[in-house]
Amino acid sequence: MGKELERDLGLFAVIAISIGAMIGSGIFILPALALKMAGPAVILAYLAAGLLVLPAALSKAEMATAMPEAGGTYIFIERGMGPLLGTIAGLGTWFSLSFKGALALVGGVPYLVVLFDLPVKPVALGLAAFLVAVNMLGAKQTGRLQVGIVAAMLAALVWFVGGGAGSIEAAQYEGFFAKGAGGLFAATGLVFVSYAGVTKIASVAEEVENPDRNIPLGILGSLGFTTLLYVLIVFVVVGIVPGEVLSGSLTPMADAAEVALAQPGVVIVVVAAVLALVSTANAGILSSSRYPLAMSRDKLMPDSLSTVSDRFNTPTRAISLTGVVMLALIAFVPILDIAKLASAFQILVFVLINVAVVAFREGDVEDYDPAFESPLYPWTQAFGAVGGLALLTQMGTVALLGSAAIIAGSAVWYVVYVRDRIDREGVARDAVRRSMGRRVVERTRSAVDGAGGYEVLVPVTEDTSEEREAALLGVAADLVRQGSGTVRVVQFDEVPDQTPLEQASATQSPADIRFEERTDRLAADVDVPVEYGEIVSHDTKHAVVNFADHHDTDVIVLERDSTPRRFGLLRNDFEWVLDHAPCDVLAVDDRGFDAVGVLGIVTDRGPYDPLKVEVANALAAQVGAEIELLYPVSPSATPERRETLRDYHAELESVCSVPVESRLVETDGDALADLADATHAVDIAVVGDDGGQVRRILWSRSHEQIVDESETPSIQVYPHRSRRPGPVGKLLERLAF
Repeated sequence: MGKELERDLGLFAVIAISIGAMIGSGIFILPALALKMAGPAVILAYLAAGLLVLPAALSKAEMATAMPEAGGTYIFIERGMGPLLGTIAGLGTWFSLSFKGALALVGGVPYLVVLFDLPVKPVALGLAAFLVAVNMLGAKQTGRLQVGIVAAMLAALVWFVGGGAGSIEAAQYEGFFAKGAGGLFAATGLVFVSYAGVTKIASVAEEVENPDRNIPLGILGSLGFTTLLYVLIVFVVVGIVPGEVLSGSLTPMADAAEVALAQPGVVIVVVAAVLALVSTANAGILSSSRYPLAMSRDKLMPDSLSTVSDRFNTPTRAISLTGVVMLALIAFVPILDIAKLASAFQILVFVLINVAVVAFREGDVEDYDPAFESPLYPWTQAFGAVGGLALLTQMGTVALLGSAAIIAGSAVWYVVYVRDRIDREGVARDAVRRSMGRRVVERTRSAVDGAGGYEVLVPVTEDTSEEREAALLGVAADLVRQGSGTVRVVQFDEVPDQTPLEQASATQSPADIRFEERTDRLAADVDVPVEYGEIVSHDTKHAVVNFADHHDTDVIVLERDSTPRRFGLLRNDFEWVLDHAPCDVLAVDDRGFDAVGVLGIVTDRGPYDPLKVEVANALAAQVGAEIELLYPVSPSATPERRETLRDYHAELESVCSVPVESRLVETDGDALADLADATHAVDIAVVGDDGGQVRRILWSRSHEQIVDESETPSIQVYPHRSRRPGPVGKLLERLAF
């Protein structure tokens, strides 16, 4: 039996850890920066930020009670939403903590300058290098020291609030909303990072006694207490220090203490600030360096970052990388930009935390059984996610570009480095895939149950042979036989523009006579109503579409030719008919049909189009055949993906009225070619128009490659645009599947 951590952290210790992780730069540095944006309404900015953090705190508490051994925001998001968003969350959290640590040092040194004449930036760089060295050597803060620091800070801050309240001047709050809602939202986004430590408890969840109770109480208790303390402190600071002095200050707490508490108060505030900010910076290095370590172990970053030093027993490379980032930030990035980027990345991560809870719940994960459930689900998570994204839009160019850069950079890193090294996916994608699969199944059920009573048009030309016409008529008859519809076989004759249509239609050619004689014979062999005749026009493609529209045609069944001409039409004319037909179109190839025992329904990606299933079911029911569903999967496909696809096939089987077999086609490269090979085992391949008009224009052969490379007769199904999902829906279906 392996070693386990002793659960010896009670509720008080949990709250102390969380408060200690929160109190730092958010209150000692940011009030002055935020005042420039919001004016006295900066007080409400701290309250609003606390409220917007609450959904992520509740979500994190829920996940921590479900997985108290996992720990870490990155782990939750990676498991819930997959490696791509896990990569974004991991790198985003790493950057956020690095920025927060840099902010603590850049903002903490000016407090030392209040008492000592020191250069700010060199001292900040020196402290950063010292803390990096401490972490590499493995020095640790003891639990008692951390609790002692927190207790000393809280005592100083409570004393500050009590002592300073008597010096408040009401005039300081005049023009409370002078900066407007935009300034308030911008300030809220800026101070958001003040609450980043609230979810710190989850990283030590394995050591918390009675985690089902103490984790949510600890998170909510520490958040409520810290929010109240922040609001009171900022209320006092704004009420004591004139706005024009405070907005340009690097040490707002010290300035307020000098006004209300004299020099002893300044010394106490400076000591508290230095303790808090150095502690925050040290925790930032410690925590952020663990993200490259964890991501490396999950194969999201190079293996070298998971190397633990034999000498110091610490992940020296991960710590060194984090230290380099912090030193660069301190040296080259202005403090306001550091604060904005720290908050922006934290907002992004908290948005993903809210979405991750939805992923776990909707993904039907067997081992996800939280003892604490976030109240008002999913509205709480929606509020947190939407509110966070709204804040990002109000934080200015630096925050938006920083967020966009971390997302884009993480996505590129995932595609270039990660994707080929992993074979897992998040429960969110599986949940979305199952949800979309159920919706497609319901659309398919409606299509199959409503099938019948077709009005079918079979257009032919003078060059159409009797065998080809028989094949087209057979398919049309099988469709019509389910109801009380009619098959209309029409020969379309095209004459030059110079020839009057009245004259051409009055003349019956030998080809017309042959068409009527053979169609009369073929119609006698099918037990459905068949009408036939000829149409003369100057433009066949328009004539086909107009005839179909005039006769309320449901399906056009025409010949698919492997040559550049289709039933006498140029290829472009064929495409024009597909895009302008008022109904569905079936293109039957010219290889003829022998005995049909198995119809294979093929899709190269995404779910099966309902019309393909409807047509295949109708044809199979008439000839006594069965259906085989052919779906391509990569050898690296996750077990969850394979299970979901099998479940999807089983649901489709329940929709059809004929026997259905399921077959996952293993493909390691060209899925279309592999599917073409798979169709050799079926008698007819029912293939869709995967992608529609745009894809036919950009990749003219991709949706036909299966048919062209297969030796099996096929029917290509082109649903009318009213039956196809929109571009966004189609994209989501393909991404999910």
